[in-house]
Amino acid sequence: MRRLLNGILPPVIVLIATIIIAEVLIRALGIAEYLLPRPTAVFKVFHEQYPDLLRSLWTTAEAALIGFGCSAVFGLLIALFLSTSRLVQRAFYPYTVFFQTVPVVAIAPLLVIWFDAGLKAVAICAFIVSVFPVIANSLAGLLSTEPALRDMFRLYGAGWWATMWKLKLPSALPNIVTGLRIAAGLAVIGTIVGEFVAGVLDVNPGLGIKVIEAKKYGQTDVVFAAVLTASLLGLLMLAAVNFLGWLLLRRWHASEQG
Repeated sequence: MRRLLNGILPPVIVLIATIIIAEVLIRALGIAEYLLPRPTAVFKVFHEQYPDLLRSLWTTAEAALIGFGCSAVFGLLIALFLSTSRLVQRAFYPYTVFFQTVPVVAIAPLLVIWFDAGLKAVAICAFIVSVFPVIANSLAGLLSTEPALRDMFRLYGAGWWATMWKLKLPSALPNIVTGLRIAAGLAVIGTIVGEFVAGVLDVNPGLGIKVIEAKKYGQTDVVFAAVLTASLLGLLMLAAVNFLGWLLLRRWHASEQG
């Protein structure tokens, strides 16, 4: 409990102080609402429109979770494949960088053509944006296994699968969790960007669509509320990954002890 409080209280205190300072400065400087809304105006939007925001949050969360789940599974599988030999890495790893460098806004229209606008296209955007950190970090962990331990497994005649399952994967867990932490936030970003281009305005539009609609009518306070809701989704996904990392590493890794 003490560790939990120590982890939660400092950022909460900083957040409250930032909100108070922002409210005072915006009022003192007389900044127009359409340029920078006061925190109280944003909280009013949360209070008055929370049902709509929750529905939009669910739509965005569905696409983000699908994209993140696919990036976790396929990213790890690709890393396992790349770790089989140096030749495989030299042949295929450069192409995985495509996921990191491709401008998702540019290819989102193609995804609409191929998969139609909606959940599938938006989830693929989230996958494209978030998969590379999983590949890169997982591969780094798999390749950094202690050489002496690899030699010992080889000495005792352990096969590829036994070495991978009992040695390399456990050793790579900290790196894999790090990749998942990065991917969790990027999946939300990819989802919002995907909704800008490939989302659909239906009964439950995502947060990205809500941002576009609010911007069109000059509702800056609604834009801030939607962006903060998306940030909350990213924080919740990151917290889930952190909890998973704690479960996997708490008994033996220094990063989760103390």
